[in-house]
Amino acid sequence: MSDRVARRRARRLAVAGVVVLALAGTNGPWLYRFGSEKYHQYEINRSEYKAANGHWDVVDVPEEFRQNTIHGALLNTGKVLLVAGSGNNLDNFDAKRFTSVVWDPVKNTFKKIHTPNDLFCTGHIHLADGRLLFAGGTKRYEKLKGDVTKAGGLMIVHNEDPDKAVDLPAGTAFVGRDNHKTFIAKDAAHVPPAKKVFDKGTGRFLRTEASVDRVYVEAARRGKRYETGTQENYRVKGLTGTDARNVYGIANKLGLDKKDFQGIRDAYEFDPATERFTKVRSMHEARWYPTLTRLPDGRVLALSGLDDIGQVVPGKSEIYDPATRTWTYSGRVRQFPTYPAVFQLPDGSFFYSGSNAGYGPDDVGRTPGIWHLDTNTFTELPGLDDADLMETSGTVMLPPAQDERFMVVGGGGVGESTKASRKTRVIDLSQARPSFVDGPELDKGTRYPELSILPDDTVLITGGSQDYRGPAAENILQARIYDARSGRMRRVADPEVGRNYHSGSILLPDGRVITFGGDSLFADRAKTRPGTFEQRLEIYTPPYLYRDARPSLTGGPTTVRLGSTATFSTPHASVIRTARLIHPSSTTHVTDVEQRSIALGVKRTADGKGIRVTVPKNRDLVPAGWYMLFVTDDQGTPSVARWVRVP
Repeated sequence: MSDRVARRRARRLAVAGVVVLALAGTNGPWLYRFGSEKYHQYEINRSEYKAANGHWDVVDVPEEFRQNTIHGALLNTGKVLLVAGSGNNLDNFDAKRFTSVVWDPVKNTFKKIHTPNDLFCTGHIHLADGRLLFAGGTKRYEKLKGDVTKAGGLMIVHNEDPDKAVDLPAGTAFVGRDNHKTFIAKDAAHVPPAKKVFDKGTGRFLRTEASVDRVYVEAARRGKRYETGTQENYRVKGLTGTDARNVYGIANKLGLDKKDFQGIRDAYEFDPATERFTKVRSMHEARWYPTLTRLPDGRVLALSGLDDIGQVVPGKSEIYDPATRTWTYSGRVRQFPTYPAVFQLPDGSFFYSGSNAGYGPDDVGRTPGIWHLDTNTFTELPGLDDADLMETSGTVMLPPAQDERFMVVGGGGVGESTKASRKTRVIDLSQARPSFVDGPELDKGTRYPELSILPDDTVLITGGSQDYRGPAAENILQARIYDARSGRMRRVADPEVGRNYHSGSILLPDGRVITFGGDSLFADRAKTRPGTFEQRLEIYTPPYLYRDARPSLTGGPTTVRLGSTATFSTPHASVIRTARLIHPSSTTHVTDVEQRSIALGVKRTADGKGIRVTVPKNRDLVPAGWYMLFVTDDQGTPSVARWVRVP
């Protein structure tokens, strides 16, 4: 009896074994992936791994606060302003659904902010008092070739009447004198009176020069037959008498080709205290994809951008004065591609790295160099052997700022090129003849990398894509830390969330880094499925925050003047080695020209209970504004930042 039971049990075990083996054969890859994922999670959560490589955590954003974040800025309240505008979503644009959110990283709370206009693809920068300036945004979305059903383009409206201005509302019809085709103005036009020209010697009247304005027009009817191929003179329908003779339009080709995004002139200030936008005087030029960079006196320089008819602003920079909240032309003309990476230097000049976000001719304004604004001279910088791959690259001022060294990371070919660069390039502007040299390479060609300066004089490099705007399958789920002192770069913990186009990263006051955004054009490598905008946030905790202790600061002033010394209490004075003022980030489209880490002089107080830090005197090196004051100990562990203002 017992033998029969034993034989039955053996048969059952044999059958079960065959079933298990069969299931394992069928589901082997799944079992392997399941096991690999479980082991990966175990590995990255080990304390030893975190201490060496850091750790990533996805932030749980409640559904009502999720948005397609395009722009991010750290506020002097410690909170983060995340701006979507229409979020690259035409339905939102048409419905005028413009969104922004303020996130508190300490409490992990979110607050919706009323957003007065489409600040999608605006320019932004901190002002000296902590407010943020936003300038430009979206007036009209692009239309790809094939989607354009009405011929359209630029109409130059002329006024030859020296005695009065002319205002034409949106909807004004222009009729060709020879081709008899009708085009409709999509926006209003204001044409000042014509200019009377006199002989300077005799005072005699010589002639009248017509004044002009520009307006975007579309054909009144659909179809290819309404395209034009040559310059044509147009009468303004509805005008009679002398007005009909004095006011007219001139246009070149009006076609069915691709129509680029168009910008707005509007500008706003955002107050971190009230968490509200306030409209200020509009710019003279409409701008979409502009860069804002600070002048030594606290005013702001606006550069580049697509204008109100979708053309790159032809080098006409303008300056915002926070005291009067008005704009004036700078009188300096220098054309750049959109979102040019232009940094203020310690001698008051500007460094253009060649990094940019895209739009513009491939042979105009792409060469890196030093721009002397006072004389409007530009000195080109040599050394780039891949100068055609600067588009969508990232540039960072390496810490400390006194060294005048910059790193350019990744990049790709102009436009929708599939080329991507694995290179980093470093340039030392303190040398007599500065030239780019290659730094350590990345594993893969990388467009849209995110770069954040850390308090220990390193730079976090993460995110990016191997291809233009994705697809998501080409996202680079890697992170690296570059040591600015040694020039070495090493892999650290990999992020979970892919970031590419429309993404960014921001250093937080506690020493962590937040990443946002990611706008893949496609979801798959075959480019057959549309991509999804990444709405999750993810925080990187660097290795230095997994050590046993970190230094701290208490007391001390909240205002520290140029060239002055300030005293802070700390129980860790004996081990503090460095002090840094780090300017808060304001980032979009791989462009953050405000990031800089400034080395301070640091000494222990006589009683050993505090430290004294000294700020450099140079206002070009230390632009006025709010900064995070970090100190680091002998292990390179930073304190939580103290907010201080340099007036």
